Amino acid sequence: MRHNFTVTTKRQKLAAGGIVLILLAIALYVYMGMGKDNMQKVRRNSPVVEVQEVVRADMGRHIVLSGQTVADASISLAPKYNGRITAVYADLGDWVEEGQILMVQDLEDLDISIAQNAAAAGAARADVRETAATYNANLSSKKNAYELASAKYERQKYLFSIGAISQDKLDSVEAEYSAAKAAYEVLANQQAGGMAAAIESKELLAAKQEHATEALEKQRSDMILRAPRSGIIAYRNAEVGAMAAAGTKAFTLVDNGHINVDCTIGENDAAILQAGMEVNVTIDALGKDFLGKIIFVSPAMDEDSKSYRVRVSLDNPDNTVKAGLFAHTAVDILQRPQTIFVPQSAVLTRNGEQYVFVLREDGTVERRVVKIGLLNDVSEEILEGLAEGEKVVLTNQDKLQDGMKVKVAAE
Repeated sequence: MRHNFTVTTKRQKLAAGGIVLILLAIALYVYMGMGKDNMQKVRRNSPVVEVQEVVRADMGRHIVLSGQTVADASISLAPKYNGRITAVYADLGDWVEEGQILMVQDLEDLDISIAQNAAAAGAARADVRETAATYNANLSSKKNAYELASAKYERQKYLFSIGAISQDKLDSVEAEYSAAKAAYEVLANQQAGGMAAAIESKELLAAKQEHATEALEKQRSDMILRAPRSGIIAYRNAEVGAMAAAGTKAFTLVDNGHINVDCTIGENDAAILQAGMEVNVTIDALGKDFLGKIIFVSPAMDEDSKSYRVRVSLDNPDNTVKAGLFAHTAVDILQRPQTIFVPQSAVLTRNGEQYVFVLREDGTVERRVVKIGLLNDVSEEILEGLAEGEKVVLTNQDKLQDGMKVKVAAE
């Protein structure tokens, strides 16, 4: 009985060991299967990203300009004075030259006034000559009398000194001398700047009358409305016989010989756009391109629109371009030669810090802080943080963390 118990125990131990080995094999199989599934799951959950290799190249900015054509001049012409219209020499659509008469108001009353004032000015000028002649004759006479009285007085003083004449005689001669001297000085002292007061007064009256005549002549000239420059009559409100009111528009003169295109741009474009750049302007309504030149970039931002104004000048020799047409052009400007830049989508910002994700050789990504330089519509210059040949991630950055494994999308 003892022998049988021993054999049974050994068999039981072997059976138990076999069961343990089987269980271990099953556990290992299950563990390996689960590990493989987890690895496949990890691979399936790795973010798919697009990347771009960093290269050194010329960085430029593409600036689109669009706006409306504007005539070089559009001038409203109105009479300066009220008056009846006696003649109109320009019609709607007429081409007129600089200085050409467009309209004439009634000049009859003015012509009479001008003639009267001119006659009065002539009379005043004659009065000046008469006064000057009288004064000069009187001055010469009084001067001669003074000189004779002075010589006589000197002789009488000598005779008195030797006792040849009495004191009464000397006093009488001295009185004549003093009177002659006073009469001369009254006239001589009127002179100031070479002209006597009496003559100057008459001269000023004559000048006043002449200026009054000139004012009337200027008014007469202003009542003949002339073209201030060459152009086309785009508006007319003037008819013979009608009353023209001062300041009321009678004509509009448009000069289309030179056309401008006014555009607005943002501050980044205004910082690099300069006057003098040549551009090719397209006007869709005409289906034509025109050579133009940037002639003005506003030096200050418009407070209302928060933009900058740009004016492009176009030549319009055949007057085919009219004001108010939509026009557009583009300018390509080199911002920095041979520099490193990446698409804007590659650069992220958090807490005031700019960074990118860089793809490592092992398929993981690195979060890299960068320093930004110039910007354009699609790219940002990298001054620090990236080297030529590295690859930056362009998509799915919100799913990435530093060191995470990623899958690169097929190009």
